[in-house]
Amino acid sequence: MADTITITAGIDTSKDKLDVAVHGTTRCLTVENRRAGWQQLAEELAKAGVQRVGIEATGGYERGVTRHLQAAGFTMVVLQPLQAKAFARLHLRRAKNDRIDAALIAACTQAVGDPRIKPDPRLEALADHLTFVEQIEEDIARLKTRLEHIQDKRLHRIAVTDITRLETRRATELKRIVERLLGHPDLAKRFELVRSVPGIGERTAIALIVRMPELGRISREEAAALAGLAPFDDDSGLHKGERHIAGAQSATPIALCRCSSSGLPLEPSFDRPLRQTHCARKNSQGRARRVRPKTPDLRKRRRRARFALAPKPHPWIMVAT
Repeated sequence: MADTITITAGIDTSKDKLDVAVHGTTRCLTVENRRAGWQQLAEELAKAGVQRVGIEATGGYERGVTRHLQAAGFTMVVLQPLQAKAFARLHLRRAKNDRIDAALIAACTQAVGDPRIKPDPRLEALADHLTFVEQIEEDIARLKTRLEHIQDKRLHRIAVTDITRLETRRATELKRIVERLLGHPDLAKRFELVRSVPGIGERTAIALIVRMPELGRISREEAAALAGLAPFDDDSGLHKGERHIAGAQSATPIALCRCSSSGLPLEPSFDRPLRQTHCARKNSQGRARRVRPKTPDLRKRRRRARFALAPKPHPWIMVAT
């Protein structure tokens, strides 16, 4: 039985234009990054027999053409910038321009498999809404920092008024996100499940549901890696490196780390300051010596606190059937 050959194309995205290359050919195309250009692109890709299209995530400029081509029947693969860069290093590619990037994305798309979990369009819309809320929170943080250095009373009142206005807007937008989540029975069930975890509040639950749509369909280890909380090995030969967490969107691990140390019932020594106190002891010869008492490392205690979030059995794990 002959293997079916899937023709793949790659799109390099910018704000104003799209550069397109078809894998295995020298054919290139440039269209405008707007509806008329998307329509032209869909027609040209259909003529070339393309079935699978790869595109690199580029700050949201790829969303419009991705939705348009999906509606036209193409299989879309959204690549992370790290994937495209790693693929270029693997093939020792140093030259870079828009057409070369489009051909590289096409080749990378040909090599990678289809996503195991398809994007949920409902969560994509909520992700934009949540990004707006996160930007409001950043504005509030900047104003509060600025407030510490303002001496003029009038300017101080202006800053306080702006903070109050932004906090009110933040609360209103979060309420709207929750209402939209609860409007879908499956998302509402997932949201309440995450909210049932001790230490996780509404704001953290929103971030987890919207930023991690894979929850409930992946293992605990995969979820920890996706959230950026899984320590990765750094060993080679005799070298035993430290384990570090990495690889997640900045907002997700921050939200989880905040909830892991916010009012949870921890061991009594967790909140004690780490002081380098010394005590007198006697050695085998009877002489007094000063030693540092064994104080549990703060990182280890925080790690134990995070593990306290998931006592066994795990009532909030959604088991796929």
